[in-house]
Amino acid sequence: MQHRRLITTLGFCSDITAATFIESSGVVAEEHTSGDPSLAFIQDETTAPPTFDSPHEERAYLKHRLALAFRIFAQFGFAEGVAGHITVRDPVDPTSFWVNPFGMHFSLIRDEDLIRVDHQGKVVDGGRNRRLNFAAYAIHAQIHAARPDVLCAAHSHTKFGRAFCASGRTLQPLTQDSCVFYNDHVLYPTFAGVVLAAEEGEHIAAALGPRKAALLGNHGLLTVAPSIEACVAWFVLLESCCEVQLLADASSAGSGKPLVEIGEVEAQSTWEALGKPSGGYFMGLPLFQVAEKEFGERTFLGRGLEPL
Repeated sequence: MQHRRLITTLGFCSDITAATFIESSGVVAEEHTSGDPSLAFIQDETTAPPTFDSPHEERAYLKHRLALAFRIFAQFGFAEGVAGHITVRDPVDPTSFWVNPFGMHFSLIRDEDLIRVDHQGKVVDGGRNRRLNFAAYAIHAQIHAARPDVLCAAHSHTKFGRAFCASGRTLQPLTQDSCVFYNDHVLYPTFAGVVLAAEEGEHIAAALGPRKAALLGNHGLLTVAPSIEACVAWFVLLESCCEVQLLADASSAGSGKPLVEIGEVEAQSTWEALGKPSGGYFMGLPLFQVAEKEFGERTFLGRGLEPL
């Protein structure tokens, strides 16, 4: 046990130092010196979205979760004029998705306000305001078509996201939180104006590939996930990581000292602990607990299932 603690401490030292210690002591290093990544979230029903026997029951549940998601975005100040959208694939007709009506503030959206759009850009269901932000269709239809694993996709023009997306680079692994996106986000450097062509949406989806997030150059942030909760949690975290990166950059420029990055092995281990969909789902639940208050609701862990 004493050796394991020492190796963990040496994880912050150079590889040469750690290797020298291991060779001289005869101690076999563990694969993850900080511990087993699977211990970060013990797998049970609270680390996965609920399942439903009826797709119509699931639709009602997902629509309410989506309405809550917009309230969360509003709480964080992610509403920027008429820009921004979150979509959820419809479980009854997976070739369509639910999205916010164009021109309605995130803080006011309720279940009945959401509209359903097919992959040809036609509004086929929804509330009184059935105006569609065509950019939402152009981007999200292509992502949902290219990624069957994606239930939810979110995009908005946030303050720090926009600032960092003007830097033309991806995030550095500077903190534990930024490691959630380690080798799991991409820079889409092309800005061709407002996305009003399906072809541009295809290019964004292709650049995103299997990853969870994209930094859209000179534009804003995009996250995708197999659950609404993970998509929202990752979006909120990505915006925060952009802010931290900008602050760290300013600090480095002011002090003249380079930033210290987390090592590749440590960053990957942290991603394995925190960056998977189960972790994203669970990390999103506290956000939904707060959002539920706006509807006068309270459920166990904010999962929307068991009233308290």
